[in-house]
Amino acid sequence: MTSLAKILIIDDNSKLMEDALPMYGYDVQSAHDGLVGLKILDENPDFDLILLDVVMPNLDGWETLKAIRANEKTSRIPVIMLTSVSEANKQISGLKFGADDYITKPFVLPNLLARIEALLRRSSWNKDIKQVKPLPFIKDSEISPLTAREKEILSLVAKGKSNSQIAEKLFVREVTIKTHLNSIYRKLNVDNRVQAVLLAQQTEII
Repeated sequence: MTSLAKILIIDDNSKLMEDALPMYGYDVQSAHDGLVGLKILDENPDFDLILLDVVMPNLDGWETLKAIRANEKTSRIPVIMLTSVSEANKQISGLKFGADDYITKPFVLPNLLARIEALLRRSSWNKDIKQVKPLPFIKDSEISPLTAREKEILSLVAKGKSNSQIAEKLFVREVTIKTHLNSIYRKLNVDNRVQAVLLAQQTEII
């Protein structure tokens, strides 16, 4: 099956994007720091878009972006910078380095998808593509409302927190988090945490 586009994610905390974007039809490869990302691009620059985090070990996003733009093979690849709220004031400087767009963390997936789709359109990549594919696991059955605690846990899952990290933050046992997650999956009619986060963000539950 032909993918919508080939995306390189350069981010040291990219699991949600790695799991989610292929569900919408994107071909995804990831690197957990700028040095690895540049190595991947040097070996294969055939990417349609790059998602680039600002704060990373070894080589940060700004230096990585400069290197991408300085390389003739990668200079024209569209780049969306992923910035924290504290980095937002540096966005104007980033434009000078060649960033095409920004999205502030933590972000909701529909917002990221819209930015990706718009940037691909602006870069004239595959004009026949109108929109991303619908989520394949969404069912027509009614979604049961989540409790405040379940929404809190799902919001932490969306930020990439593990069960043990969530348990520590909420001062409960890890088995309690697993019980809440099983309840969330049942109420949302999904099979796993990635599907739960995607559906919750798309329907604005969190």
